[in-house]
Amino acid sequence: MSPAQRDDGSVAPGGLERAAAILGAFDDTHRELTLAALVARCGMPRSTTHRTADRMIRLGWLDKPADRYRIGNRLFEISGLAPIRHELRESVLPFLQDLHGATRTTVQLGVLNGAQVLIVEKITGHRPMPMLSQVGGMIPAHCSGLGRAILAYCGGETVDAVVAAGLTARTPRTLTTRVALLRELAAIPQRGWAVDREEGNIGVNCVAAPVFGPLGDVVAALSVTGPTGVVRPDRVGPAVRLAAAAASRAYSRRR
Repeated sequence: MSPAQRDDGSVAPGGLERAAAILGAFDDTHRELTLAALVARCGMPRSTTHRTADRMIRLGWLDKPADRYRIGNRLFEISGLAPIRHELRESVLPFLQDLHGATRTTVQLGVLNGAQVLIVEKITGHRPMPMLSQVGGMIPAHCSGLGRAILAYCGGETVDAVVAAGLTARTPRTLTTRVALLRELAAIPQRGWAVDREEGNIGVNCVAAPVFGPLGDVVAALSVTGPTGVVRPDRVGPAVRLAAAAASRAYSRRR
């Protein structure tokens, strides 16, 4: 029997797979984990989890200042080298800053990742909104302004995959049928921006517009998110659309 083969015939995960399982145990609501919690969330034996985590600490991938594990600084350093963080973020950041200065509320940059949106950058200023995902966090594509701004310019297969993943209701206002979502997506190109009206969080609106690459393909979206009474689509939409258009030109020049 191979050393990597278990008694039941299945193949034991290798070192990289074990490390990936441990990293996957962390998310927005689980930023620090005890060993017991880490074992429960990664699904590996306690001894394997402990041994792998200790190795990851030595590599700087994890940190353990007391009795809890957390993501290490080395991974933060490496993440800044990824094209999505380096090229896209650096191109769009000045326009996010201008948009934040004009609206005085939270602005975000996100990219599609399966049926969710990965938050790449965020500026909150003096009006933080703790219910929103942090940089590196995920939000559902179907009920977020960022997701819809991207999906409106994607092919049918991408939209179908999002629908197949489930249109889960985050609030009573969330659109949860394929027909309703497609109707909403169809209105975005002519309007120039996507809207999430309290569909992700009650009391919070989001207005987003797409960022395009040099070939005209959608690569990301940027948004303004804030209290419903502050983020009014008819007022904020034109500014978001202009910021996204300028960001698209800047990003395309860098490619």
